[in-house]
Amino acid sequence: MKHTFLFKPGVWTAEGTFWRGDGEALAALGRTDITHHSECWLLSGTVKVLGSPSIEFVNAYSIATGNPGTIGNQTLKWNAENATMGKLRGTFSVVGSCIFSVYGSNESGYHGAEHLEQLDEQHYRSAGLLLLEDRLLTSWQLTLTRSP
Repeated sequence: MKHTFLFKPGVWTAEGTFWRGDGEALAALGRTDITHHSECWLLSGTVKVLGSPSIEFVNAYSIATGNPGTIGNQTLKWNAENATMGKLRGTFSVVGSCIFSVYGSNESGYHGAEHLEQLDEQHYRSAGLLLLEDRLLTSWQLTLTRSP
């Protein structure tokens, strides 16, 4: 099975749980749009954490594609700018049925990782965490569904 998240343009919805650093679980909903351009791929999305008050995370990545999908080129570099975390740099790495993302900001000390497991062409399970230096800020587990 070939990966569809990232590797095919489309819209994905997300639903699941975010945990605060203190362990409190909160429901979360999201949407991610993936577009492909000749010079790069763009990933833009939001995740709304349904707490009191609700918090919305906004993501916009520019993904350098090179020649993805060829043997020996299963890692894609990405960059993003975030108002809170500053400039983020990361990589998406394909390992079998999984896509891993490892990221960080040299300036702010934020860093983290995300694991996306392909369940089928239309669904992925995501689990990740965000740290500031050595302190866990949040973690999550979401199910992503490709929109028709």
